[in-house]
Amino acid sequence: MKPAFGKLTFVPALAAAMLASAALAALSQQSTQSAPPAAPAPALPDAPVATAVFPNGPTVVMDTSMGRITCQFFQKQAPNAVANFIGLAEGTKDWTDPATNKVVHHKRYFDGTTFHRVIPEFMIQGGDPTGTGRGNPGYVFDDEFDPNLNFDVPGRLAMANSGPNTNASQFFVTEAPVDSLNQHYTIFGQCDDSSVAVVKTIARVERDGNDKPLTPVILQKVTIVREGERIPTPPAP
Repeated sequence: MKPAFGKLTFVPALAAAMLASAALAALSQQSTQSAPPAAPAPALPDAPVATAVFPNGPTVVMDTSMGRITCQFFQKQAPNAVANFIGLAEGTKDWTDPATNKVVHHKRYFDGTTFHRVIPEFMIQGGDPTGTGRGNPGYVFDDEFDPNLNFDVPGRLAMANSGPNTNASQFFVTEAPVDSLNQHYTIFGQCDDSSVAVVKTIARVERDGNDKPLTPVILQKVTIVREGERIPTPPAP
């Protein structure tokens, strides 16, 4: 047996309303289909992208009593800091002996100095012939900052200072990123991974309340290696 349907009865007014509604729907669809596409929103300016900065210039080899630290300079970004370090290291730059207050000529500045401040998870600091953190070569020079060169990786070689534009001879090497130092200390070199391992070892020696090693860690010799020159053989342990 087929299912039965009741007879549908159309009321004239209802039929008219249904026809009007259908007509409006058709007009609405036609209007939507024929409307031109909306213009795309203007593109927002791109955020500035940091430019990678790579080491350039000579390499410095620092042979210490606890291993070798090798770094390549950022000569383009910090030409004054690099020239100052090289001049002191090779003895081509005059400096004033803090012990005698006399100007010294043709004497290598860094050889035989110590790392007078070491802090685990942070850095090691050297470059002071007095070993106190107060020594300097008798002059200062200005900071050199590059917005794309920051303390965002381990192994940054940077100038220590006592405030803006007070760079002299003291330097430090980081063992971890330290954002709080950004644009406050001149970065003039980048040390390799094996050197960072040496830095970490030095930073963990026994030290006093001023973070000075109880057993001196000596910077035995600093060698500047220019392009085309060979890295010197490490000294015998």
